[in-house]
Amino acid sequence: MSLLELIESADERALAASAVACLDRCLPLLTGPDGPEPLRPLWASCGNGRDWAIRLAAVRTELDDAAERGGADGDGGDGPAARVRAMLAAAPSDFAPAPLREWADACSLVALEIHGRFDAPDGDAPQGTADLLKAARAGEADGVGPLVAGELERQIRILEILAETTGAAGSGAGVRKALDLSTEGRRVLRAVMSRRARIRG
Repeated sequence: MSLLELIESADERALAASAVACLDRCLPLLTGPDGPEPLRPLWASCGNGRDWAIRLAAVRTELDDAAERGGADGDGGDGPAARVRAMLAAAPSDFAPAPLREWADACSLVALEIHGRFDAPDGDAPQGTADLLKAARAGEADGVGPLVAGELERQIRILEILAETTGAAGSGAGVRKALDLSTEGRRVLRAVMSRRARIRG
């Protein structure tokens, strides 16, 4: 199944975890290469939605406080970090399929676009990127860069894992596997950011 098909068929648990995972992998843009992991409490709600709205509000507050202390979100309000923050702000308080599906779809696209920027040597997405990402999410990934390809594969695998795990025990195991995959992806982006900073520095 394509990424879009997986999102369309996912339940609320998979949609929440998928969206949180997309934001989690982009966290270095907000917290810096060695920053904290403020989304951890939200991961704990992905299995059953318990305390979702409360934890969501707490995560937003923590990231707002980090920004005021001078975190990595210095792109002038219209760059990649601002887009990640906007996606967190757009997260629905209701743990229900319809709003979570819309949010997960938006988070998926933003994460892919951000990885596309880091695929480009100058940090700007080349012309035609939108069409490439649209095709990739529909199942035609030819032509995308290595970072986008890796991010696409992680998004697909996370949704597949969560679709395969059911019940209370399986749900928890699926979310843990999704978290592990997301942590791996975050390390990749951190490494790319550090390398680019050394080159520019």
